[in-house]
Amino acid sequence: MKHRLTCTISLIAIFFFVTSGFAQNPSTAAKTAPKIEVVPTTTSKTGKSPSAELIQKDLTEAFSVIEKNYGGTKKLDYNEVFKSSIEGMLHTLDPHSNYFDAKEFEQFKTDQRSQYFGIGATIGDLSDDKGTVIATYIKATFAGAPAHKAGLRYGDKIIDVNGTSMLGKPFGEVRTFLRGPQGTTAKITVEHLANGKRETVEIIRGAVPQPSIQEIYMLRPGVGYMAMRGGFNETTSKEFSDGLMSLKAQGATQLVIDLRDNGGGLVREAYRIASMLLSDGQIVFTQKARVRSAQVIEPYPAYSETQPDKTSPIVVLVNRGTASASEILSGALQDHDRALIVGENTFGKGLVQNPFQDIGYGSMLLLTIAKYETPSGRLIQRDYSNGELYNYYTDGGSLRNDGDDMVKPHGIVSKTDTGRAVYSGDGINPDVVIKPKTIPIERGRAQVKLINPIVGFAMELVAGRVSGFYAYKIDKPITFKHDLTPSDFPVDERLIQALKTYSSDKYHVTAAQIDGEKDFVTRTLRSELITAAYGSETTLQVFSSYDDQLLRAIDQLPQAKQLAVQSEKLRTAASNQKSPINR
Repeated sequence: MKHRLTCTISLIAIFFFVTSGFAQNPSTAAKTAPKIEVVPTTTSKTGKSPSAELIQKDLTEAFSVIEKNYGGTKKLDYNEVFKSSIEGMLHTLDPHSNYFDAKEFEQFKTDQRSQYFGIGATIGDLSDDKGTVIATYIKATFAGAPAHKAGLRYGDKIIDVNGTSMLGKPFGEVRTFLRGPQGTTAKITVEHLANGKRETVEIIRGAVPQPSIQEIYMLRPGVGYMAMRGGFNETTSKEFSDGLMSLKAQGATQLVIDLRDNGGGLVREAYRIASMLLSDGQIVFTQKARVRSAQVIEPYPAYSETQPDKTSPIVVLVNRGTASASEILSGALQDHDRALIVGENTFGKGLVQNPFQDIGYGSMLLLTIAKYETPSGRLIQRDYSNGELYNYYTDGGSLRNDGDDMVKPHGIVSKTDTGRAVYSGDGINPDVVIKPKTIPIERGRAQVKLINPIVGFAMELVAGRVSGFYAYKIDKPITFKHDLTPSDFPVDERLIQALKTYSSDKYHVTAAQIDGEKDFVTRTLRSELITAAYGSETTLQVFSSYDDQLLRAIDQLPQAKQLAVQSEKLRTAASNQKSPINR
């Protein structure tokens, strides 16, 4: 333990004196990223900068006192002590510099690869009328995933995994048994919904694709939709490019990009997507860094081998959960008037983190090295000078409530290409404010109580055990890549009446409770049936017809068209003035 303690203290001390690293360069061109040198500026009471040896000595003494004398009730976890020491140090700098231990770093890398290792199935649990979990069930599998190849279907009850009973366990706990290193075996016993028979299958865990853009489909004739809620990972720009081609092939001439709750990720992916939508040479963002105590400003212009239509209307939907790379993309499209930004103020995260990976024990340091500005010179980053980390992420961030009217922007004013005013320092302010519909907490609780009756009834329908509704029986594998139509598993009044009977008998739910939440009941029941037939990705399409923010965003497409046409005219005129006149 002493050897590990000494090594870790040395590691913490070294963090104060990180001497070099490479910023992630989003450009597709082969150029070297700026080299960053972090110079210590903290001084001791004597006016001299503390040495690594002095810092290591102080830390060693502190940890030694803890190790010898701590007598509290909590078990001393050295990894937690080391980790919290480093995180506490980093959070005195800014809210986004962070430390990942070996396990967290592996998960970080897995997330960025848009995949995870497991059997490739979505699962969910079902509780009885008293709220006790009965079991966890298969909801859907993914195309080509191990679970799909093994023949698992919607409603299959998970009995045990590798000899450990899963009965009564919630899905979050069961998931930890299903996931595991690639190539390992999960021996799963299931009870099939269709016939009640039990079967044990051996599934070799594999890499399961986890696309960052899960929804790509036509909202209505001519209007394509991409829900980019899975972050910006290694595959995002490729997914976007493929999705754009698919939508155009289906006749899309207008586009809605949904960045709500997209927390960001790899900036290079946001840069590549912006380059697909902007004209070659237009600035996507500017990065300002401190190199050897000198300020370095580096702009990143759009670079694309293809030049798509620059006047097709684009609406970008954002909210308080839209952050980082999502804000860079939104800001670039807004500053160049290429898209109309609608929704709510974004989070306001505009700092550049660079990963330092070779720091011992398989860990990684994510250190802020620079900050971003939009093409018009706006700062995206919100103020964090008071150091209140909890408030920064909650009341000041993604949980912030601006009321019915958006807070008036108060930052430094910049101008878009067409001269519209935009403001610094509070994320990206939408051009059109569209607030989401909310419900009281009491109503939310009422809806939660209806979920188990609905899921239980859906299983009976899928199994063909509800008299008069045999058309809802699903006895074939999932049909993937299905675009939803109104005729797919409609939920009418007759079906609702059958649900009322089931819910009353099994869960003591009254007809009045179901009637009071008719929309919620309808979409939840239909989503279960769509999941069983077409998979979890198609299920997401069920909710778009109930999404008031999205429906109102579509109405803004004519305004987005006017903005794009005006911007392109100005850009063309400016380009002609720079070119020699042919006579």
